[in-house]
Amino acid sequence: MNIKSVKLSVVKMPLKHAFTTHLGSVTEREAIIVEAEDQNGILGLGEGVAFSSPWYTEETVRTSWHVLKDFLVPLLKEKGISHPDEAFGLFRSVRRNHMAKAAIETALWDLQAKQEGIPLAKLIGGTMDSIPSGIVVGNPDLAEAIKQIEGYLDRGYKRVKVKISPENDIQYIGEIRRRFPNLALMADANSAYSLEDADRLKALDEYGLLMIEQPLEYDDIVDHAKLQSQIATPICLDESIVTFDDARKAVELGSCKVINIKIGRVGGIGEAKRIHDFCASQRIPVWAGGMIEFGVSRAHNIALASMPGFTIPGDISGSDRYWEEDIIQPEIKVLNGSIKVPDRPGIGFELNRKRLSEVTIFEEIIHF
Repeated sequence: MNIKSVKLSVVKMPLKHAFTTHLGSVTEREAIIVEAEDQNGILGLGEGVAFSSPWYTEETVRTSWHVLKDFLVPLLKEKGISHPDEAFGLFRSVRRNHMAKAAIETALWDLQAKQEGIPLAKLIGGTMDSIPSGIVVGNPDLAEAIKQIEGYLDRGYKRVKVKISPENDIQYIGEIRRRFPNLALMADANSAYSLEDADRLKALDEYGLLMIEQPLEYDDIVDHAKLQSQIATPICLDESIVTFDDARKAVELGSCKVINIKIGRVGGIGEAKRIHDFCASQRIPVWAGGMIEFGVSRAHNIALASMPGFTIPGDISGSDRYWEEDIIQPEIKVLNGSIKVPDRPGIGFELNRKRLSEVTIFEEIIHF
């Protein structure tokens, strides 16, 4: 791919509103922006979506930086690749660290698409011109959550996901359903429950949820299969699916009826495509999850969600959902509940250099 250099930048920005789950609240976001430049000056953009602390996965911004700078980029520099599909195999000698891998791998996909002069969505097999947009409400206060949902529905969002826990579930979901009887509604538990809560989770069946996401342990697929046999609401797995084999085993065990695919969680677009293709062959619906990310990662999610198996609106909102000003231009916009899939080469967005410089706290360039 004739790479000349890779630039790593740590960015930090406050959220417009706190995002809360039973695991804690996020009020500001750090991430790593990757710029892979080829010999002709073409830039491929990627984003590392690990959080500052290891509450979602074991990775953090600092560990991702270390793995990128000291292992992944040197591997790429030493051995090189001719296509982004080769990146997953190249990085196989580094265990896990999927978000670090996805950060550089997505930059290579953007670079490849720009080198070929085609949209990234087209390069990876996307077929949609626009994608439906869902929204996440991470506010445990019921009155505030309802107010937020009303505002998002007025703006056309197609699906709402709310965060639940044993301390805030049946009454919370019941009141939201009462206020919005026809809402495409799902709940995300972020591993807040155990099998002992099966009756409590079964009580949610009456509210017609699209799915309940990751109710049990973050690394479990066995107990989820037991739970799925006891409840009617489809279980969606998120944190449990970090590899293609995880997806295959979960489907074979009957652990879920839906899978959330996050590019960062599974190690890049290549692995996300494999999981998508497998799920399509097994008639398992998939959707694109979000990571409270900046515009670069969001743009990659748009391309991924344009693939035909993504039949459920994903957690892909407009730039104004979290940021006063995003680091890309033009900013991502939701119009009538949908986001247009860019038709420009690559991800279809450029860095807003002025905004990027304002929020960058550290950067380093590795020359090849």
